[in-house]
Order: sequence, then C-alpha cells, then structure tokens
Amino acid sequence: MVKRVVIMGAAGRDFHNFNVFYRDNEEYEVVAFTATQIPDIAGRKYPPELAGKLYPDGIPILPEEDLPEIIKEKDIDEVVFAYSDVSYQYVMERSAIVNAAGADFRLIGPKHSMLKSSKPVIAICAARTGCGKSQVSRKVFEILSKRYKVVSIRHPMPYGDLSKQIWQRFASYEDLDKHECTIEEREEYEPYIDMGGVVYAGVDYEKILREAEKEADVIIWDGGNNDYSFYKADFYITIVDPHRAGHETSYYPGEVNVRLADLIIINKVDTADEESIRKVEENVRRVNPDAKIMKAESPVTLERDDIAGKKALVIEDGPTLTHGGMKFGAGIVAAKKAGVEIIDPRPYAEGSIKESFEKYSHLTDVLPALGYGEKQIEELEKTINRAECDIVVSATPINLQRVVNVNKPIVRVKYGMGEESAKKLEEFLSSKF
Repeated sequence: MVKRVVIMGAAGRDFHNFNVFYRDNEEYEVVAFTATQIPDIAGRKYPPELAGKLYPDGIPILPEEDLPEIIKEKDIDEVVFAYSDVSYQYVMERSAIVNAAGADFRLIGPKHSMLKSSKPVIAICAARTGCGKSQVSRKVFEILSKRYKVVSIRHPMPYGDLSKQIWQRFASYEDLDKHECTIEEREEYEPYIDMGGVVYAGVDYEKILREAEKEADVIIWDGGNNDYSFYKADFYITIVDPHRAGHETSYYPGEVNVRLADLIIINKVDTADEESIRKVEENVRRVNPDAKIMKAESPVTLERDDIAGKKALVIEDGPTLTHGGMKFGAGIVAAKKAGVEIIDPRPYAEGSIKESFEKYSHLTDVLPALGYGEKQIEELEKTINRAECDIVVSATPINLQRVVNVNKPIVRVKYGMGEESAKKLEEFLSSKF
C-alpha cells in the first residue's frame, strides 16, 4: 500500500527530506508541501525538474493553516514536520493537529537525510537562530584556508524560481546579482566573497555536494537557523547562546545539534551574565558529556565613533529577531555603547514589515532587515526612509546600500570572534585537520 504524505516546511529542510528520501521512493506519494515562516512560498509548485519521474506535474505548495482540511480531503496517512527553530511546545501542537485530523506525525532523522561526502566535512550548526554560526563559519574558513582549498555549502534559502536554483555557485558580487539574491541570501554569501571564498547553495543538495567536491579539499556545512546538517560530518560544531539560556534543550532541532556536537561553543560570553553562561554549560554537559566545550567572545564595533547623541534607527539581521526570538542583536549593543538615542521603528513600518511587527510583538526598538523578495525589499526601503532619525545603525553582515536607496547615513556594525577565542578554535581544528 502506498502511503500518502504531506511535508510541512519552510523551503529548506522539507525539500531536502523529499529529495533524499521520498523523491524516488515508490512506497510513498507526496501529495503536497505546506509552507510557513517565509512569505510568498505557498501557492507555488515544487517543479518537475526537482520532483523527479514520479511527479511529472510537480508538487503543490499549500498554506500550513489548511493542513487539517488537506489531511481529510486527500486521505493523508503521514505528515512530516520539516522546519526549524521552534519550541517543543510548538512541535507537539502541530503533532496534535495532525493526529486529530487522522494522520501520523513524523520527524525524519539523520540516518535518512544526511548525505556522505568524499571530502572531509565540518558542520557548523546552532541551538537557535542568531547564536553566531556565521562568524564561526567564516573563522573556520579563514583558519583552514591557510592549508586547504575550502568551500562552504550554505543551508538552503530558495525563495525565487526553484527550477533555476537546483545548484548555485557564488564567488563574486556579479553572481549575487545574476541569481537575484534576497537580503537574507546576501547576508550569508557576501562575507565569504569578501574573503575570496566560494559558497554553494540551492535546492538539490546531492548535486550541490558533488559540484563542491570538484574544487574542495575541505567542505564547511554552514547551517541555517538551528537545523542539523544535511551532510555527515567529520567534525561537528554547535553554537549556543547564553542570552537565551535554556533554549539549547527546549527548541527543535537545536538540541539535536547539541547532542551531535564534537565541539560546543558557548558564544557571546563577553555580553552575557555569569549565571546564564553557567546554566548553558550545565545543560550542554548534561545532554552531551563527551563534547568539548569552548567559551567565545563576540566583540561588537562601530565603523564610526562620532554618533553619540544622534537619533538612530537600528537594523538587525532579520531571522535572528523573527523566528530566532531575539529582542536585540549586535546593533542594539553597539548603539547603546555609542550613546545614541534609539527610535521605535514601528510607526514607520510599511506593508509586510508592519505585519512582521504585529506577528513578532517582542520587537519594539529594532527593525529586522527583512527582504525575502523584491516587494519586501521595497517596503524595507520605504520604512527606513520614512523613519525620523539622523542615522541608521546597521548590524546586517552586508552593505545595505547595495540593496536599498536610503536617505540617511548608514553606520555599519561589525562583529566576529575575539582573537583569543579564535586561537582556541584554531587549536581544536589543528588537532583534527
């Protein structure tokens, strides 16, 4: 009997699980994907070019809120939960919805979703979005590039035409423009490009891996949100955040990363209180006593030191604030240190930016740099330009002026791994590679 399946996702883990487990599996029929977290995914199709021979017409992507009706109308046997950075309460609420509608609820694990590389792989993942994966990934790239040809493979962010994003290689700003990258994609790719690196991404991570292997001695898996690695890792690094103590053992699938880790980095210890650092360390030791634990500083600096007293709009990395649940990031830390007057951006918000503030009500004095498509980028630009302030303090990893035209000066915030922490990390890596 063929099982009828729906995969719940957010244009990342869901597509990967389908590709590696369901695509050519005649024991299952994937009737639909459902979409959440990311705007404008629902209503599209997973295209035939990616869906494979069993799905010549592709697979519809439907709104998650319609899931109970889909289960009943399509006689669904099994629903697979396949997105990240959600509380255990949230996961089990979805399980209750699925079970009440009559279907089984499933979580796909590493055995059925991790691909094996012919090259050494370092996986860099986290307990929550915004722990500091990107800065650790870039430091690992910098350290290993002294001896090896290192290529990064980034967790998927396929927000455009999926048939054009089967696999992508980014080595220049021209590549970013050619592939019409969103702000979220640029935030992850630009820093590697600035270091002379190469980043692969897309939708089909088997093809992506085989392309990357052609030019790499070592591959970095640069994780997204708190998802676990798509590839079997020779060395697994997980970042945890003492600003959200307790989340490392209460969010899915972040705890999976904590339990898989060879090295756990407690990041941001220079801005967190001792009690929170202690609590995080106790939690990770309890669930993974064999892992090495390293504490790391994440210093924050402003490119200008003459802004005290000015009215400032603070912009932070979008996902960190939204489904990452943070009330602040490096931008707020830097702005307060500089002595600026931080304004409330909510009165100036346009369109979907305004809707995001309504959805994520914990955000009050910071603007998430949301730009999942051309329309939302335009709304972000209008929000910035309407804001009544003297300057913009921007803590996104990219130069926003390459993406939006703003009518006020932008002061960029830089953050990364501290020098002593970087030395410790290099010692760990030297013992493995």
